[in-house]
Amino acid sequence: MLTGRTALLPRQLHPGAWWLWALGLVAAATRTLNPLLLLLILAAAAYVVTARRTDAPWARSFAVFFKLALVVLAVRFVAQVLLGVAAGETVLVTLPQLPLPDWAAGVAVGGAVTLESVVAAFTDGLQLATILACIGAANALANPKRLLAAVPAALYEVGVAVVVALSFAPSLVTSVQRIRAARRLRGRPDRGLRSLVSVALPVLEEALERSIALAASMDSRGYGRRAEVSAATRRLTGTSTLLGLLGIAVGIYGVLDATSPPVLGLPTLLAGLVLAGGGLVLGGRRAVRTRYRPDPWTAPEWITAGSGLAAAVLVIVGGVIAPEALAPSTHPLVVPPLPLLPTVGVLLALLPAWLTPPPELLVRDVRRERAVAATSTSTKVGT
Repeated sequence: MLTGRTALLPRQLHPGAWWLWALGLVAAATRTLNPLLLLLILAAAAYVVTARRTDAPWARSFAVFFKLALVVLAVRFVAQVLLGVAAGETVLVTLPQLPLPDWAAGVAVGGAVTLESVVAAFTDGLQLATILACIGAANALANPKRLLAAVPAALYEVGVAVVVALSFAPSLVTSVQRIRAARRLRGRPDRGLRSLVSVALPVLEEALERSIALAASMDSRGYGRRAEVSAATRRLTGTSTLLGLLGIAVGIYGVLDATSPPVLGLPTLLAGLVLAGGGLVLGGRRAVRTRYRPDPWTAPEWITAGSGLAAAVLVIVGGVIAPEALAPSTHPLVVPPLPLLPTVGVLLALLPAWLTPPPELLVRDVRRERAVAATSTSTKVGT
């Protein structure tokens, strides 16, 4: 019998739960400029991905998003050093300053580089890098095809476009890795600018073939068929959905922006959710499609979605209680604290690493390790 984190029966978690968990971490990252909290959110996302990802092609996309996050962080740092305004008094180095014409007043290239400005640029870049990593975690954990099956019937066409867009990066990564491996087997270079054209052309050809196969598959399954509904129902559906989406957008902005009026926050968000939900229910009458073996939504899904929501809520509440802890001052420079409530919220986001069903890959690895350990033990006893 499997014990520990593999005690649950292996299965794929509902993709919507992974996306809700990741969006909760994204919301938490947008509310803080504390580098310790941002690094903790990044570490939590990376650990859950390591513990619960499979060997599917889309599971490799987290590394791509993580590298992109590092690039964003480096670009923000270099831009601050070369083009940023030297705020603060602790001068690290003074670079040669390039004279600019009069019409470029206010822009400086080079000059003094202060510690305060560098720390502020690093914090801004780290926030964006953390958001990218959380989105990459959702791409690596959620099956895009199963996500499409969970989309409401009213948003099926939009869901197809979104799922195709989300699966683009994992498919591109898989194609590049396969083509580079084939070039290595043939003794040809697979790195550097010289091999860029040789790798890009097969990747483009494979992408076109995949798009043609996708179009043929959608056509054979009757994609786009509609049921007959009255004109009044269509107008009511469109109006309620539009108003609901506007309310959700305004409500999310109000929740994430601490300076907005309270009425634009949670009340507007709840009203938008109700209107959008009613529009989706009415719009679902037009879509005619079948669903085979829908993914269950049980306790592990609630734990995953709830842990991400708890991270966002506790970080927001912590910002209301002690706003200076989530945005430590860089002018003058202070040591960032580690507030208790937001830290507990981020640590709760680690629960899916232990309380969710493991994928088949982890179960096979555990059984293989135990078989190897049993064989080595019997061999020692026999000798």
